[in-house]
Amino acid sequence: MGIRRVFSSLSHYMLPRKRAVEGEPVNVSDCESVKRQHFVCCTENSNNQAKNSSGGVGNSNSSGNCSEPTVTDMAFDDGTPRDIDEDLHSRQLAVYGRETMRRLFASNVLVSGMQGLGVEIAKNLILAGVKSVTLHDEGTVELWDLSSNFVFSEKDLGKNRALASVQKLQELNNAVTVLTLTAKLTKEQLSDFQAVVFTDINLDSATEFNDYCHNHQPPIAFIKTEVRGLFGSAFCDFGPAFTVVDVDGEEPHTGIIASISNDNPALVACVDDERLEFQDGDLVVFSEVRGMTELNDGKPRKVKSARPYSFTLEDDTTNYGAYERGGIVTQVKQPKVLNFKPLKEALKDAGDFLLSDFSKFDRPPLLHLAFQALDKFVSELGRFPVAGSEEDAQKLISITSNMNESLGDGKLDDINPKLLRHFAFGARAVLNPMAAMFGGIVGQEVMKACSGKFHPLFQFFYFDSVESLPAEPIDPSDFRPLNTRYDAQISVFGSKLQKKLENAKTFVVGSGALGCEFLKNLALMGVSCGSTGKLTVTDDDVIEKSNLSRQFLFRDWNIGQPKSTVAASAALAINPQLHIEALQNRVGSETENVFHDAFWENLSVVVNALDNVNARLYVDQRCLYFQKPLLESGTLGAKCNTQMVIPHLTENYGASRDPPEKQAPMCTVHSFPHNIDHCLTWARSEFEGLLEKTPAEANAYLSNPAEYASATRNAGDAQARDNLERVIECLDRERCESFQDCILWARLKFEDYFANRVKQLAFTFPEDAATSTGAPFWSAPKRFPRPLQFSTSDPSHLHFIMAGSILRAGTFGIPIPDWVKNPKKLSETIDQVIVPDFQPRKDAKIVTDEKATSLATASVDDAAVINDLISKLEKCCQALPPNFRMKPIQFEKDDDTNYHMDLIAALANMRARNYSIPEVDKLKAKFIAGRIIPAIATSTAMATGLVCLELYKVIDGSHKVEDYRNTFANLALPLFSIAEPVAPKVVKHQDMSWTVWDRWIIKNNPTLRELLKWLSDKGLNAYSISFGSCLLYNSMFPRHKDRMDKKIADLVRDVAKVDLPAYRNHVDVVVACEDDEDNDVDIPQISIYFR
Repeated sequence: MGIRRVFSSLSHYMLPRKRAVEGEPVNVSDCESVKRQHFVCCTENSNNQAKNSSGGVGNSNSSGNCSEPTVTDMAFDDGTPRDIDEDLHSRQLAVYGRETMRRLFASNVLVSGMQGLGVEIAKNLILAGVKSVTLHDEGTVELWDLSSNFVFSEKDLGKNRALASVQKLQELNNAVTVLTLTAKLTKEQLSDFQAVVFTDINLDSATEFNDYCHNHQPPIAFIKTEVRGLFGSAFCDFGPAFTVVDVDGEEPHTGIIASISNDNPALVACVDDERLEFQDGDLVVFSEVRGMTELNDGKPRKVKSARPYSFTLEDDTTNYGAYERGGIVTQVKQPKVLNFKPLKEALKDAGDFLLSDFSKFDRPPLLHLAFQALDKFVSELGRFPVAGSEEDAQKLISITSNMNESLGDGKLDDINPKLLRHFAFGARAVLNPMAAMFGGIVGQEVMKACSGKFHPLFQFFYFDSVESLPAEPIDPSDFRPLNTRYDAQISVFGSKLQKKLENAKTFVVGSGALGCEFLKNLALMGVSCGSTGKLTVTDDDVIEKSNLSRQFLFRDWNIGQPKSTVAASAALAINPQLHIEALQNRVGSETENVFHDAFWENLSVVVNALDNVNARLYVDQRCLYFQKPLLESGTLGAKCNTQMVIPHLTENYGASRDPPEKQAPMCTVHSFPHNIDHCLTWARSEFEGLLEKTPAEANAYLSNPAEYASATRNAGDAQARDNLERVIECLDRERCESFQDCILWARLKFEDYFANRVKQLAFTFPEDAATSTGAPFWSAPKRFPRPLQFSTSDPSHLHFIMAGSILRAGTFGIPIPDWVKNPKKLSETIDQVIVPDFQPRKDAKIVTDEKATSLATASVDDAAVINDLISKLEKCCQALPPNFRMKPIQFEKDDDTNYHMDLIAALANMRARNYSIPEVDKLKAKFIAGRIIPAIATSTAMATGLVCLELYKVIDGSHKVEDYRNTFANLALPLFSIAEPVAPKVVKHQDMSWTVWDRWIIKNNPTLRELLKWLSDKGLNAYSISFGSCLLYNSMFPRHKDRMDKKIADLVRDVAKVDLPAYRNHVDVVVACEDDEDNDVDIPQISIYFR
């Protein structure tokens, strides 16, 4: 950690290589096996054990027949082919699902026009994994293109754009075929593709190609898109009857039924642990309903009068059976057919435009006209308008005006000449942030066209960010090209803002998916590329295979390397003028010696590219403190949001927070689950307890028995007692010395978890049990469980034993034999295990209190029990080999060969089977138990493009709050909600006012008395002063008056016992004040400078 490097050589990170070979066996180190003395019901297959003592679980079974299915194959064989690299695409699979991914894998796409927009679209499609992407461009690379295209360098000048792009785009995903076309396209060539995208085409040609695609059988999805300066457009036509399979990508909503009336219409009430998400008109089906079984026919029924916890049905249930209990209601998602119009018709009758910014509700019709006028301008003059040319701008305005007049009754009242002037000036430029944003939007539309997943854009979308222009008017001479890679950007913003961008001091926090996109964007924009500019990027993570489907600056050969250094190296390859430093430090209170006051004070802007709220809140507080702009963004599947945090203009990130995620009560998870999430939460908890926490506790004792015993006695609570019992169980009764012992352990765990515990629960609370009020105990949402009968003929039972025994062996350092994956050999071994009969206990205590936070019950004699347990532990450890230590296993979800998810999925599914809850495959289990955040490249690209449009405003430095924009978008719908940020709350006192952005600074190291006097002069009576959690002064304590003449910094040292390091020149104190009327006044933090 803390390594800083500025990269100048990039050849290592840019060499094309193939993806690494998968499926390597797991190696388990050899260890000495000690003969057991106290297990008598184990197997006798010792002669077959560990044929290769240092070998792992190989890919072949002991019979040598490689085609024979393994236990894992059998357990998760749902009839679907395993043709998706789940390690690589896990986050994308969480968004799309397997069926959509397979459709993408079979799709061939054409992208025409390899300027900035085309390459962004192609990048996103290649990362997603379509079958092939064909790049088309007849033109050659110009210096102008380097403003927006991340694959071009000055060495490519004069080369065909498509040919210059192919190698670096191919590196993104070797599973995708990347082809090129460099000659003029013919209509007939389009028949080779499922979707075609044109980014630089005139309307006449577009109309011709679109007609061909629209009438082709089957229709070819056609998209025309372009970005012109700060203006962008997109048009989609997926054919005359396009079927959307899933309009929003959300899981079907469900509810647990509490009651159903015998009425017309019937009233359905659901339990109130979660609000219903049904809407009027939704179709739902019923299952598991007791009594009113007529509803279990699988027939979809329409919802009416939807409310948070109830709804009515159109059905007459008067003559149905009386509802008794139970039942699940599930939404039925319906496909939707869209009738697209061809471009020729849509230009004349556009229909409803997709609106993004509600402050510009009249803008789309004008831009619809303006883009047509620009096409006519180019067709007449053979060129785009020149930036800064008033003559060209007036010609474009005139063309627009004439076109508007020809519309008759449909003409616009105002064609906004000022806006059209900006449009004309930037018409030739493709800006990187606009290309990134539209690259995300259009890339997603292509995937909708190829898969039917998510609702397409129907049919026109227009966007502008004219507010990003400098607040002060730009002199026309400032637009002149300077023969640099930034000339396109200069043609929009002028050379003065370009200079400011180049000299910015930027801090990018994180270099994952968002960070990679940001570094690419910033490098192309020229941010921190000047003589005094500097970009610092930090990330303490290393590259994993699952990163490669989104974090596009990384390659296969970078796996295991630090994200920040590889990303910095790749960004430097995009723009060698970038001044970048890569750190590997987490940003937090523990690294304030690295990110110290001088570091923060020197920054121009901070860009967050983080994936957790706590880190975001810390950076937010630092930016508040040092009054630095913070550009915040995040993604969740197809959704993304951006938030601008601008000093004194907007509220900060932490000013408003999402409510905490609802947690299931502990008793629900452990005894009364009613959905698969509960089962998976329990499964992960058991995994960590058995394989990580208990072995770690055992090692803690073995490392220092006296210290562990003392700490346990001092704790003296139920948790300490529980920990001791688990350690003794692990090291004594359940200690494993051979692999057969591990199989025995796993088989008995199966019996305990899925048979005995369920029998005990049913014994304690029979199916007809009632609560103290007389209500049925097993009423919704509780589900009555049934014990499982183990069978070696059930592949999922075998799979549990296999995964459990392998991982148990790992914690004891026991070699793993090859035969464990052979179903026949494993079954023979399991059949020899003797399972004791179970007798339910009458005194068993099962927690039913939903507010309980622990399953361990306190006892008055915990201390005595703990002493007895420590004595037992000391005795059992005498039988252990010298220097014996366990090997705790830390859960790792992204290694498909380590059996972690195999065991968790098996645990969860067997438990689900107990409670008649639908089971899930290993991938779905991985999403839930691994808490995987769904992620795709398109929403990431869009978010970073939007943020970088705001960055122009931040660096310009003279924009008002109404110029800034926060965004929420959902590409699945698609929905764009762009709005002005919220201003910070203002506190007023006498003739003063302040916000959360203000910090009062007092220099010259004042005494306590001087500080109180300084506040009193402002009409503020301080009654409490604290530093962190330490109270420096309180007016209620007479002894604190002795501190009046001490310096504040000395009080911090003496009272708070804080050592002030050399890099710290001030301390921050929190002061509680009242006004003269004894009303509390919330004042800013006060910084006392003592150096």
